[in-house]
Amino acid sequence: MAESTIRTGCREITSGKKETASRRLRKKGGGRKPLVEKDGELLNLLDALVEPTSRGDPMSPLRWTCKSTRRLAEELTKSGHPVSHAKVGQLLAALDYSLQGTRKRMEGKSHPDRNAQFEFIYNKVKEFQKRKQPVISVDTKKKELIGRFTNGGYEYQPKGKPEEVETYDFPSMADGKGIPYGVYDMGKNMGWVSVGTDHDTADTAQFAVHTIRQWWFQMGLEAYPRSKELLITADGGGSNGSRNRLWKYELQRFADETQLAVNVCHFPPGTSKWNKIEHQMFSHITKNWRGRPLTSHEVIVNLIASTTTETGLKINAKLDSNEYPTGIKIPDKKIKELNLIKDKFHGEWNYIIKNR
Repeated sequence: MAESTIRTGCREITSGKKETASRRLRKKGGGRKPLVEKDGELLNLLDALVEPTSRGDPMSPLRWTCKSTRRLAEELTKSGHPVSHAKVGQLLAALDYSLQGTRKRMEGKSHPDRNAQFEFIYNKVKEFQKRKQPVISVDTKKKELIGRFTNGGYEYQPKGKPEEVETYDFPSMADGKGIPYGVYDMGKNMGWVSVGTDHDTADTAQFAVHTIRQWWFQMGLEAYPRSKELLITADGGGSNGSRNRLWKYELQRFADETQLAVNVCHFPPGTSKWNKIEHQMFSHITKNWRGRPLTSHEVIVNLIASTTTETGLKINAKLDSNEYPTGIKIPDKKIKELNLIKDKFHGEWNYIIKNR
């Protein structure tokens, strides 16, 4: 600091004069002008670069590249509007932009009777439960690699001694796959999971119906000894899909074997996440084995069977090593022989298969 400045300060202190609020060190209006005042087009150009599909040129060079502040500053400078990457960050905040990830919301075009089908299923479930008839939700859980692979989540271990797993989780390094197919009893809060094997079992309609058969004879029959009907809610695709001929053919065999009238309601396209089993059973299974490598089919079965909740969920699980070949075709003649009754409301989604 200059000596003259110090002397001036000392004189002000000894004189007893107070600094007035009106005294200014700089003339009003002086100093560097804000960048947005000097360059009136800057904000609009930045807005167009960040969101080119709805504002500005849809062929913007940033349409197909990352939109980092440095990249944005570079593009603006090239177009004759010099600006720093730090200033770009400030301007983006002023334009109400923020760093965000993606959100899973788009399910494709919904069916016009989507809500009506949900209401139909809701009323059907209530009707069955009122008459104390079994209602189950069925689905396949995602296939799991067998081996010492990373499994999302954390588990308590001695400090500094985490479970060691493979660096990569390529399918070729696995000892096979586990294919869990589940049955969730909505009325009893109980479930059954059959774990198929990769080498012998494929995710087919035969596997799906055999799992339902296992549930019925191991759990369902004891819980509903006088039942003559069964309601199944299922997705519209996959091994239990509404267009799957083998699914209907196998359900007919199941109905003949058990003498049950099997009612089926499929969820509309694109709504699989609303299937009850996803939230009431599969989500808890995932939590139970988080952070633990699924090193064998037996480990998967044991972890599934040990899954419980505060609401009293109970699950039985069993390894299914049966062979279920793929590519089975059911001819029209066999389909015509089915004792299948379609509902007046979307018979492709709602139908009954009675015993013959």
